[in-house]
Amino acid sequence: MGTTDAHRSEPGPAAGAPYEPGGLLDVLNVAAVVLDRRGRIVLWSPQAEALFGWSASEALGQYAAQLLVIDAYLEPVLELFGKVMGGESWAGVFPARHKDGTARLVEFRNMRLEDRSGDFYALGMATDQEVLRHVERDLALSLRLVAQSPIGLAVLDTDLRFVMVNPALERIHGLSAEEHLGRRVGEALPLADVAEIESAMREVLATGTPLLDRMAVGRAGGGATEDQAQLVSYYRLEDPAGRTLGLATSVVDVTDRHRANNEARRRTTLIADASVLIGTTLDLDRTAQELAQAVVPGLGDVAAVDVLDTVLAGGRAVPPDGGAAVFRALAVASAESAGATDAVRAADPPGQIAKYAADRLVTRCVTTGRPVCVARVHERDLPRIARDGTAAELLARAGLRSYLAVPLIARGEVLGALDLKRIGNPRPFGEDDIALAGELAARAAVSIDNARWYQRERSTVLTLQRSLLPQRPAHLVGLEIAYRYQPAGAASNVGGDWFDVIPQAGEKSALVVGDVMGSGINAAAAMGQLRTAARTLSQLGIAPDRVLHHLDHTATGLDQMIATCVYAVYDPHEARCHVATAGHLPPVLVRSGRRPELLELPAGAPLGVGGVPFESVSLPLAPGDQLVLYTDGLVETRDEDIDVRLEALLAVLADAPQDLEEACDLLLSSLRDGNDQDDVALLIARVRAEPAPDVR
Repeated sequence: MGTTDAHRSEPGPAAGAPYEPGGLLDVLNVAAVVLDRRGRIVLWSPQAEALFGWSASEALGQYAAQLLVIDAYLEPVLELFGKVMGGESWAGVFPARHKDGTARLVEFRNMRLEDRSGDFYALGMATDQEVLRHVERDLALSLRLVAQSPIGLAVLDTDLRFVMVNPALERIHGLSAEEHLGRRVGEALPLADVAEIESAMREVLATGTPLLDRMAVGRAGGGATEDQAQLVSYYRLEDPAGRTLGLATSVVDVTDRHRANNEARRRTTLIADASVLIGTTLDLDRTAQELAQAVVPGLGDVAAVDVLDTVLAGGRAVPPDGGAAVFRALAVASAESAGATDAVRAADPPGQIAKYAADRLVTRCVTTGRPVCVARVHERDLPRIARDGTAAELLARAGLRSYLAVPLIARGEVLGALDLKRIGNPRPFGEDDIALAGELAARAAVSIDNARWYQRERSTVLTLQRSLLPQRPAHLVGLEIAYRYQPAGAASNVGGDWFDVIPQAGEKSALVVGDVMGSGINAAAAMGQLRTAARTLSQLGIAPDRVLHHLDHTATGLDQMIATCVYAVYDPHEARCHVATAGHLPPVLVRSGRRPELLELPAGAPLGVGGVPFESVSLPLAPGDQLVLYTDGLVETRDEDIDVRLEALLAVLADAPQDLEEACDLLLSSLRDGNDQDDVALLIARVRAEPAPDVR
């Protein structure tokens, strides 16, 4: 066989154990005929009878030429017989006569024999040419298939030693034929799971049932540097008589397909995890950190999320062609691998603003809106990746292998970039990685954009809200106050609550707490109008119920806006407080030595309902008495009844410190912990101990 053929080893039998007869001769049914020097048949085998039809008794003593040769071939056959008897061998094909009178092509091998007496004989070995050609074709086909097949093929004997391997298996195992032949699996492939493999082989030898497409992943031995995936099958080999010859194995290298499947699973897992992990809140920094953590270490060893500073400021997002890009770093995440620490130090720390020149790859990424990849990073690439020389040195020391930057694009606008680096992972970024990173970035960009708009709206609403809330008033006669305003956690819930403290003529003081139903900018604007109206009406010195009446009329003109309100006026000279409510939660009266109590007031209808009268109630206030006004955001929750929450409010006030600022903080920390679904306005007023001067 040539170098492309399969390699075989033919071990001999053990001592005292002769070969069992092979099945090939039985298939060929080779006939043997012996002629004497005159051409008469002296020996005739049973196979000859099967081939030619004549029994031994009919053939023996007959001239072979007369019995077997067709007349047209008689002369050349006799000439060939003479040459054989002269010592030449001859092989060929000619038509022989069958007993039934037909002629059939028979292949002969003829040679001279000599006995002890020096007499010569002619031995003729013959077989049906059609059978022989069929066997030859099958053999040739088998040999070519084995030698040229891309599937690794091997034959093992019953002791499970390699006796044949084809070139494909040499390539798959990374071993030559000589390193296989005569060896058991564990000797040729020391890293393989020998016990499991040989157990499976022996089961096939014993049962004859093939074992098909068994997946094997690992490094069996040879020159393999990475895990290989193979589909291995085992078949028992038998001769025509059913005797077991050994085992055949086929090995299909499916490493590429296995890696592709793993890559697809990794991609699906990353996308699924990212869908769950990214965008859990509307906090911009946290959303960016979720993105960075979602891609490490599955996609990169170090990930950074940076947004264009102009995006946060609301200006032009993408820098002009040829211009530098100014980024605000939002998040950095890294895997626990060698060099990751230096790579993190090379990245911009979260919160820092950094300017990248036009030749930097991340600038090109956001300018073009397309991914930028350096599959294999060389030293010359580092200045285009790093912010400056120091960062480039850190990346060189970290051993940066591969770099990828993908743009964060939401609603057609480039917001920034996701920056990925591989350090411990030796695989360079490829097309699949770019596609996966782009898909994750696109999903995350929408969440980042939502967080950006949320942050902008929240900032706008809070700015408006705070601009409409009062500054600390000047000294109030007979009262000391403390107050708090705490916005809701979500921008969409900010905007409706307010409080006010308004000095009036005659050293009186008006205390107001209100809550516009709804949220956002519209609620904040309505609150501002009601607050302005309340301050204006307060200057008229009219009773609380009349103030609410006019506020109700004002609210009906605010695009069907509804609000609740409590309005109180304290007169230090009368030591009395006049209170009216419009659908608001009742104030709390705190008196020294007594349990805090909710004031029993006519509830009234909310402002904006229209046409419902309000009623004022007057109550005395002694020095040290406190009046606590608040909005529902302080006490309402989704999972507890309002009566239970009001009892909790009274319990906190019962043990509240004397310092009003500390009391405000205690109320918020005790009742608002983990509950920021609504904003809160809180106002505490306490009657001073010293009497107010009489100016009447």
